[in-house]
Amino acid sequence: MELDQLRALAAVVDHETFDAAAGELRLTPSAVSQRIKALERSVGSVLVRRLKPVRPTPAGEQLLRSARQLLLLADEAVIALRGPEPEKGDAGGRHSAGRLRVPVVANADSIATWLPPAYREIALGGRVALELLRDDEHATADLLRSGDAVAAITADPRPVQGCTIRPLGTMVYRAKASREFAARWFPDGPTPEALAGAPVMQYDRKDTHQLAVLARVAPDATPPQHFIPDSVQYVESVHAGLGWGMVPDQQDPENSLVELDPAWSEDLRLYWQVWTLDSPGLAEVTDAVVRAAQTLPPHRK
Repeated sequence: MELDQLRALAAVVDHETFDAAAGELRLTPSAVSQRIKALERSVGSVLVRRLKPVRPTPAGEQLLRSARQLLLLADEAVIALRGPEPEKGDAGGRHSAGRLRVPVVANADSIATWLPPAYREIALGGRVALELLRDDEHATADLLRSGDAVAAITADPRPVQGCTIRPLGTMVYRAKASREFAARWFPDGPTPEALAGAPVMQYDRKDTHQLAVLARVAPDATPPQHFIPDSVQYVESVHAGLGWGMVPDQQDPENSLVELDPAWSEDLRLYWQVWTLDSPGLAEVTDAVVRAAQTLPPHRK
C-alpha cells in the first residue's frame, strides 16, 4: 500500500464522489480511480461502493481508520520538514498553509459555550488547522471508531480502541422556561397534566434531555415539540417562550429563565478521547481543550 493510494481512499470517502476527490488531490477522476483500484488489488478486497454518494465497504471502513492515522503522521512529518509554508502546487489534502488538518467532533452545547477558547488557542498556535465536527455527545465516539475524527468530546466513558481518554468536567442542564411561558402553562407548577400540553423544545431527533425528564415525571405525556438544531437559537427560543427545555448553566449565567424543578437537573459528564499517536499536533489540541475545560464543574460522585 502506498500513501498516495490511502490518500485517494480517504478523499473519495470524505468528498463522496471521485470528481470532488480529484479536485482536492489535483488529479483527474481517472487517476483517483486507478489509485483506488490498485489499493483494492493490494489488499484483495473492494474498498468503496461506487455509487453517489460513494460509501466505504466494511473492508474499506476497517482500512480507513488506519489509513487516516498514517496520513496524519506523514503529513505532520512533511510539514515539519518543509517549515511554515507548503511547496507551491502541493496536493497533500490533509494540510493547508503549512498546518496539519485535525478533525475533532464535539457536541453543539460545548461548541457554543466553553470550547471557543480552545480553538482560538489552537488557531494562534500556528501548527493546526482545526476541522470542528458536530454530533450528539452520545454519538461522537462513533466518529473516532470510523476514523472520521481523530479526537472527540463525548459522554461515553468507555475508551474507543486505540484511544486515550480523560475526564473533562460536567455540564449541568436544568429544565427552564421563560417567566411568561411558566405563568401560562404551569400556573399550578409543572404537573404531569400541564406537561402533557406544554410545548417542549428539542434540539434534534437525537436529543434525549427533555424526553428523559418527561419519561420520569410524566410518562404518558406527548406534548407538541419544536425542533431547533442550533444551540444558541435553541436557548433564544426558550427565552422567546416557544417551549420549555433543558438549558446548560453556561447558557443562562444570569438565571434569567425560570427553573421548573431543581430535581430535574441533569449532569452531563464529558470526556476527551484522542487517538494514541505520537503527534505534536494532537498534543497541542489536547492541551488546549483540557485548559478550556477547566471552566467546567468537576465530575460529581
